[in-house]
Amino acid sequence: MNKRDYNFSAGPAVLPEPVLAEVQRDLMALPGVGASILEISHRSKTFEDIIGQAESNLRQLLAIPDNYAVLMLQGGARLQFSMIPMNLMGGGRRTCDYLVTGSWSKYAAQEAVKFGETRVAWDGKPTNYDRLPTPGEWRLDPKAAYVYYASNETIQGVQFSTEPESGDVPLVCDASSDFLSRPVDVQKYGILYACAQKNAGPAGLTVIIIRKDLLERSSDRLPGYLNFQIHAEAQSLWNTAPTFPIYVLMLVTKWLIADVGGLAKMEAQNRAKAKLLYDVIDASGGFYAGHAQPSCRSMMNVSFRLPSDELTAQFLHGAEERSMTDLKGHRSVGGIRASIYNAMPVVGVERLRDFMLEFRENSDE
Repeated sequence: MNKRDYNFSAGPAVLPEPVLAEVQRDLMALPGVGASILEISHRSKTFEDIIGQAESNLRQLLAIPDNYAVLMLQGGARLQFSMIPMNLMGGGRRTCDYLVTGSWSKYAAQEAVKFGETRVAWDGKPTNYDRLPTPGEWRLDPKAAYVYYASNETIQGVQFSTEPESGDVPLVCDASSDFLSRPVDVQKYGILYACAQKNAGPAGLTVIIIRKDLLERSSDRLPGYLNFQIHAEAQSLWNTAPTFPIYVLMLVTKWLIADVGGLAKMEAQNRAKAKLLYDVIDASGGFYAGHAQPSCRSMMNVSFRLPSDELTAQFLHGAEERSMTDLKGHRSVGGIRASIYNAMPVVGVERLRDFMLEFRENSDE
């Protein structure tokens, strides 16, 4: 019960140990409540306080202005692939632009075509999504309903360092795999959303931060659960909310504020952790070959290959023997993928770095 491996899973992913300890301690009965978080009503005063605190913490961490609503829904990012075009292409707006920089933005674009004209303004497929576009490489429609991108592609390990410029067109961002890993300027976005299971909590919750004027685009003809405006008016309680993931989100955001000291400090830690691994890759003489080009490497998902499938299998086996799990790369990229989200401790990344050095040295003998 006390032994924990270093979990490099891309998601559901590692959670902060202080959060897990608090969940374990209070799972049977929340203090002063006499019932578990798994049992209380989403309409109870206790849960209203929990979801209110979770939203307050998010607003503090991300400096979310009052003209943005914060929704906490179910369905994951894949539901948002449909909800966003269904809601934002209302009022005669029938086109949208997508920057396709990896698997998740590609899947999102494939859903959007069902609801209107979807323009792929840039596609990284020719190089298997190993880089991001430069500003001159895409042309956006100034009359589009929105511009969509993913800030961090979990599979390919590429990450935007700054937001794409979209002019007066609302910018929509899938931030699922780098949410709460660094400060962002929410006011640059029409919608910023993230499923929780990377950096914010367990699977089953998606946070949507949406500028309130965009809620007016939601048509009354949409099914209730697929209507952003209905959820905003009901403060995310139109149906039974995902109570447990929201509770954990509240604890994770509290940890980021009280223990970490905010997102600027979290970003510094994340960059330092990523550097430990990228330095080994860069100094390996090609033994470790990073998938992403250096200018757009992710600080969340470090993807790299070894010289052969045989060596990759040996590496994965050796890592598991050293209590490092879930390092196998996605089938579309291969090799190794180390997901080093907020809650991955520095000592875990150091252990992986040391093993990478040891493995290369032994392979050269």
